[in-house]
Amino acid sequence: MDYRILPLHAFSDKRGSLVALESCKNVPFEIKRVYYIFDTSPEFDRGGHAHTNLEQLMLCLAGSCEFVLDDGKCKEKVILDSPKVGLYIGKNIWREMKNFSRDCRLVVLASDYYDENEYIRSYEEFLKMIGESNE
Repeated sequence: MDYRILPLHAFSDKRGSLVALESCKNVPFEIKRVYYIFDTSPEFDRGGHAHTNLEQLMLCLAGSCEFVLDDGKCKEKVILDSPKVGLYIGKNIWREMKNFSRDCRLVVLASDYYDENEYIRSYEEFLKMIGESNE
């Protein structure tokens, strides 16, 4: 499955900590879009889709949330709860985001601009697409 936890080097001293994010260096793609999610509620899930070409790096700056990642063969859970790591999610991975803490601040770096046609919003369609690409 094309995902991994990326450690992010924090520069720290008595003034605090700083993490620098750089395209094609510690972010494994060129960054074309940045968005953030906040004011979340533990009762509501997000995600429930896959991307055909988009790569993303998820950063939880405060609080925590859980990702359920699925490549059509297996599912894995990943909890983000530290600003010192990022969750890289590659192409064709179904993702569900849940169990948000109320103080969760999730920043997402994306490899391309928003394109609704690039989303797969039906799990059945996702499984069909994955099956066809593996034939």
